[in-house]
Amino acid sequence: MQPNGFGYFAGQITAMTYAKLLPVLLVGAIACNNADVPEATADEPAVTAITIEPKTPGTDFPDASITDVAYSNGTFTYAYDAATYRLGEQTPDAGSTMCANSDKGQHIHLIIDNEPYIAKYEPTFEQAIPDGEHYLLSFLSRSYHESIKTPAAHRATVATVANGGIAQMTPIEQPMLFYSRPKGEYVGKDTESILLDFYPVNAPLGAQYKVKVDVGSFSETLDKWQPYLIKGLPMGENTVTLTLVDGEGRTVDAPLNPVSRTFTLVADPMPAQ
Repeated sequence: MQPNGFGYFAGQITAMTYAKLLPVLLVGAIACNNADVPEATADEPAVTAITIEPKTPGTDFPDASITDVAYSNGTFTYAYDAATYRLGEQTPDAGSTMCANSDKGQHIHLIIDNEPYIAKYEPTFEQAIPDGEHYLLSFLSRSYHESIKTPAAHRATVATVANGGIAQMTPIEQPMLFYSRPKGEYVGKDTESILLDFYPVNAPLGAQYKVKVDVGSFSETLDKWQPYLIKGLPMGENTVTLTLVDGEGRTVDAPLNPVSRTFTLVADPMPAQ
């Protein structure tokens, strides 16, 4: 017997309608399930991955050298020599480095123990140092804070300070790692590429020594002494920790190792009042 009557036709219509509506219902269900997934907005940009990339070394100053360092009555006096390097001048390639640059020009980085470096743009300057034994590192820097990585362009010493002068000074003999950059506050475009620069002493990087870099949850071990650029950092405070490690990744038993610095990234300059 052939099915007939209103019930049969109603069933057919219902089946056909459901078949047509099924794709729409599925799309709606997916949309509902995704309703709680946050999306990046203009106010909340998507999180980018942190990377450390080698930076092309800056303008070369192969003959730049610190020929003498004296400290007396709380005053440092440096003697330096170079055919082209001058304190207070802009490094020729400063405009193309893509990292923060000092408008005061080239300078000396003076690092006392585990403290942030002090930038000095003149060869003679006052700087108080507490009495006692201290590790002192000085090196010539480009205007964008990248160190000149040659033996003659730095002095690394252990100094005994007494009454504003140096009673004894000897070269550092053990392996050490000094932190230089990042430092301070970075604003606007300067936040995109942050210079990572450090200074190993008696610790040639390669098979024997390496530098472990920790930035938040990001970690990478570097085996070449060269400048690097950190990219993808979030706005606000960030902390970099540098650790001198051996070829097996173990922390080297060295003074002031590891060392950490906290610096700040600001998205845009403060609006003009």
